[in-house]
Amino acid sequence: QVQLVESGGGWVQAGGSRTLSCAASGRTSSTNLMVWYPQAPGKQRELVALFDMGSSTNYADSVYEDSVKGRFTISRDSPRNTVYLQMSSLKPEDTAVYSCKAVTTAMSYWGQGTQVTVSS
Repeated sequence: QVQLVESGGGWVQAGGSRTLSCAASGRTSSTNLMVWYPQAPGKQRELVALFDMGSSTNYADSVYEDSVKGRFTISRDSPRNTVYLQMSSLKPEDTAVYSCKAVTTAMSYWGQGTQVTVSS
């Protein structure tokens, strides 16, 4: 199994920045993808950033949803088994609970999420 713990959420003013962390433990070597999903109130979760854990780099092989391109960056710290979501130029519509998901060959695992609130 893989356990995930997100952190870094909080309140931020529009235009500000925030970096979220997703720390993985357990059978992390079996993880193929790490994905960030925000879930805004009343809406479904939607993928905004994905990291291919088979990549040889810490910033490449990432996919971003159109609304966050140029504003969000996903990266990893392999020794710490942690994936980050660096968010900048935040907008009120970015307000959501941000969860990370670890995708392995067998199944997927979710963290508990961390709340990000962007005020105008």
